[in-house]
Amino acid sequence: MISYVLAVDLIALVTIIATLRLVDVTGRHWIWLAILAAGSAVHIEGARRIERLREVVAEGVPYVNLKGMWTFAGILVLPPPLAVVLIASTYIHSWFRLRRVPPYRWCFSAATVILAGALGALCLAAISPLTYPGYPHGPIGLVAASAAGLAYWFVNYALVVGAVMLSNPTGRASKALGRLSDQFIVAGALGLGVAIAVVLASEPWALVMLLLTVLGLHRALLVGQFQDASQNDPLTGLANQVFWYQLAGKELERAERTTTPLGMLYLDLDHFKDVNDAYGHAAGDTVLKTIAVELRRELRGDDLVGRLGGEEFAVLLPNTTAADTTATAERIRRRIAALTVEVTASTGLATIDGLSCSIGVATYPDTGQTVADLSRAADTAMYAAKNAGRDRVVTAQPDTGPES
Repeated sequence: MISYVLAVDLIALVTIIATLRLVDVTGRHWIWLAILAAGSAVHIEGARRIERLREVVAEGVPYVNLKGMWTFAGILVLPPPLAVVLIASTYIHSWFRLRRVPPYRWCFSAATVILAGALGALCLAAISPLTYPGYPHGPIGLVAASAAGLAYWFVNYALVVGAVMLSNPTGRASKALGRLSDQFIVAGALGLGVAIAVVLASEPWALVMLLLTVLGLHRALLVGQFQDASQNDPLTGLANQVFWYQLAGKELERAERTTTPLGMLYLDLDHFKDVNDAYGHAAGDTVLKTIAVELRRELRGDDLVGRLGGEEFAVLLPNTTAADTTATAERIRRRIAALTVEVTASTGLATIDGLSCSIGVATYPDTGQTVADLSRAADTAMYAAKNAGRDRVVTAQPDTGPES
């Protein structure tokens, strides 16, 4: 890990020295540097509170943010030495105002952006040498900017993922790669970088409006991202317990207004502790994620599925009769019983089959009138299924209690 970080830092330093005199620096370039540095500073200050939280949450995975729009714009329009100054000023400001990570991490992050920018600038200069540094007009500009953006993204992403994997060699590769949705944020930042470069060359004063737009989008995008994280179970991506009950309450209100039936299922995997004991908790997590996928596939788009905790799941079926609710529970039970899950155990690859679940069924208005009543009835029916031998569906009856 140390060798890797030092090698990246050294290559970045050599790149800086090698590109010092490749392009003449003019007064206009210095003005553009000042404008981009000021825009980056205002952006960092405007998003400071939420970015502090995001950096903490992103520990151990690639951290992405929108401030790359300013550095990428600098790559497009500034000579290499001034682009390096812009990158350094942006990262110094972030270090003081966002999160003071260890200096070696700061240097490494800046080095990855410098190397990414160097390859992006090389693509830009190769495609349109007469206009570099600068954004070329017409279709050639689109081609050049796209190639530069792709190179910039690939180098930065690959170097950061390499560092994450080396720092935690026993961790999951999928975690090191980060989320696909994060890469859309990167793509958006690069697109905004192109827009900044174009506006800077043609109408610099319009950057004020663009900055206000970016700050508004940044806040809306990242606040939404945190809301999503607070509502979803991090392992399965299903609604977590709190959010599922909130949605269930709203669906029950709708059912009351429209006088339509509603079904609720409580599902618990049988003998799941045996899976963890035999194959390890990582394998158990794989099984839970697989169950979540299968539940989504079996259910309709407007059905609500959540993870209540451990190996217990809940399903809400709007506008569903008691008979259809029971039939859905049976389909789910059979689907889980037919599963085979490939897992990585301590002894190597393994296949888990023979899974089963116990499901309790409750329905509105027959079994209960409130979410609490329905939950209590479904939970009681689920335990009745377990006590009756597991791998079965039990429906809660309004008067006689649970019966198969």
